[in-house]
Amino acid sequence: MTSIIPNFRLRRLPSLTIFRPSPLLFNRSSSSIISLPHAISSEETEPNTNTLSTAIEQPHNNNNNNNINKNKTRKQHKAFFPKRGETLELVCESLGFKGKGVCKVEETGYVVMCDRALPGERFIGRVTRKKNNYSEVTKVKTLSPHKDMVEAPCEYALHCGGCRTQNLLYEAQVRAKEEQVRDLVVHVGKFSYKDPEFENVMKPIVPCDMQFHYRNKMEFSFGTKRWLPKEQLADKSEDANVFSLGLHAPGFFDKVLNVDKCFLQSEPANKVLAAVQDCWRNPELGLSPYDCHSHTGFMKHLTIRSGRDVETRAPQLMVNFVTSSYKPELLKPLVDKLAVFPEVVSIMNNINTAVGNTSVGEEEYTLYGKATITEILRGLAFEISANSFFQTNAHQAEILYKLVEDCAGLKGDGSEIVLDLFCGTGTIGLTLAKKVKHVYGYEVVPEAISDARRNAKLNGVHNATFIQGDLNKISESFGNDFQKPDIVISDPNRPGMHTNLIKYLLKLKASRIVYVSCNPATCARDLDLLCHGSVEQKLQGCYRLRSIQPVDMFPHTPHIECVCLLELC
Repeated sequence: MTSIIPNFRLRRLPSLTIFRPSPLLFNRSSSSIISLPHAISSEETEPNTNTLSTAIEQPHNNNNNNNINKNKTRKQHKAFFPKRGETLELVCESLGFKGKGVCKVEETGYVVMCDRALPGERFIGRVTRKKNNYSEVTKVKTLSPHKDMVEAPCEYALHCGGCRTQNLLYEAQVRAKEEQVRDLVVHVGKFSYKDPEFENVMKPIVPCDMQFHYRNKMEFSFGTKRWLPKEQLADKSEDANVFSLGLHAPGFFDKVLNVDKCFLQSEPANKVLAAVQDCWRNPELGLSPYDCHSHTGFMKHLTIRSGRDVETRAPQLMVNFVTSSYKPELLKPLVDKLAVFPEVVSIMNNINTAVGNTSVGEEEYTLYGKATITEILRGLAFEISANSFFQTNAHQAEILYKLVEDCAGLKGDGSEIVLDLFCGTGTIGLTLAKKVKHVYGYEVVPEAISDARRNAKLNGVHNATFIQGDLNKISESFGNDFQKPDIVISDPNRPGMHTNLIKYLLKLKASRIVYVSCNPATCARDLDLLCHGSVEQKLQGCYRLRSIQPVDMFPHTPHIECVCLLELC
C-alpha cells in the first residue's frame, strides 16, 4: 500500500544510508498516518562498528587476512534519523494531525512534522524532538511560501494557538480537510477507493460561509506576565512584566499572549473584551491575576458567551469572571462598566479554588441580570448557563443538524424510537423529537442532563427522556430502560466509542446509525469495526457505510466534523 504522506526534499543527507521499506503504520490514538523506515537491526550488522556504510580496516595479524579481505568488501550501515538541533531543508505538501505540516524523507519514508508549515512551503527546519515514529521540527526560515498564501487579518495569528491556518486560503483549508478524511477512511477504515460506490459514499466537504466571528464562546486567561514572541522581546515598547489577559501561548499552561481583539468571536463580545482590558489593570481596583506557580492572585479566567433573544433575535452576551475566591466588591467596578452594554444581559462569577487551570467553578453567583442566555437552533430555544455545553458555532450547527436529520431518514409519522448517545444538552435529540415517538438521550455529565431536561420543558417537548450514565462503562443490563430503537444517533467526543458500546450496537442491530464525529481518525476506526468487524476483538460487523459527509465547523483550525450514515446489512 502506498503511503498517503507526500515526499519532501532533504538536502545533504549522508549518502551511505540504507533503509528497508516497512508497511504503512497508523497509531490509532492519533489521526496521523505515516510510513516509517525500518532501520537494519544490530543483529543484521557487524558488531562493534559505528561508521556510516564504510569498509573498515583494522590491524590484524597475517592469520586474519581472509577476514580483512571480507571486511574490505562488506558494507556496514547505520540508520539515519535527524538528530536534535540539526537543520534540514524541507518541503511541506500536506496537513496532518492538529494541522501540522507533514514532510517525509523521499529515500527512506521517515516522517517529519512541523507546526505552522503549509502545503507547498519550502523552509529550513530545526529538529526539536524525536517521537516513537517521527520527528518534530521548528520552522527557522521560509525559503519560498506556499502557493495558497494569504495575509492573515489577525495580528496574533502567527503566535496564537487558536487559528493555525489563517494565512492559508480558505478553499485550500477545506480541500486539505476533505483529503484528510478521505485518506483516513481508506487507510484506517479499510474502505477501498476502488469500490465503484466509494465516490458516492464519500461526500464533498460542506464549507462554512462564516469564516470569522463564528464562535459563541471564548475563554481568556489572566496572567502575571505578558508572553512576547522572540522578535518583540527587544522592542522596549512592549513590556513583558505587564499583566496579561488573552490566550495561552501554544504549548504553555503558564504563559499568556495578551489579546485585545479576537477574530473568532462576535463584535459585541470584542467590545466587552476591550472594556475589561481598558480598566482591570488599574492598581486602584486591586485586581491581581492568578499565578499558577505560587497559587496566589484573584482573577483566573474571563469567559464571554454569545446568544440571541428568542423573541427579538437581538444579540445577548454572558460575561463570566472565574476567580479564586468570592469577593464581589472587587468585581463591582467591572460589573458597573459592563452593565451599560445593551447586549450584556448576564454577568456571572464562578469560584474555582483548585490549583488547576479549569474554568468551571465549585460555586456560582449572579452579579448582574439573569443566570442564562438563550440561542435558537432548528426552531427550538435553548437556555445556556455559564458552564453549559453548547455547539460553539450555532450558525454551522444548523447545517450539521439538518444533515443528521436527513441521514436519520425519519418517516415523520411519530412511530420511531431514537437513541441519542452522548446527547450533551439534548440539542440533536430535541430537534428530532417532534417527528418521532420517543427520544432517549444518554450523557455522562450531570449538568448537561439537567440542561437537556430544562430545554425539553422550555420547548414543550414531552417525548424525550434524558438519562445520566457513562457510556464507556455500560453493563449487560444497558438497554433495559428503553424500547429497542429504530435509529441510533452517536456523537462521541474525540476518543470515539468504547469497544463495549460498539459490541452493544452490533448486538442491538438498529436499522440505522448516524455517527457524528469531531475526530475523523477515531471515526474511521469505529466505522471499520461496525462494518468489517474484528477477528482479534471477536466482533462481526453488520453495517454498510452509506455516506460520510465532512463539515467544516471551525475555519482556520484543524478540526473537522463528519456525519456518517450506516445501514444494517
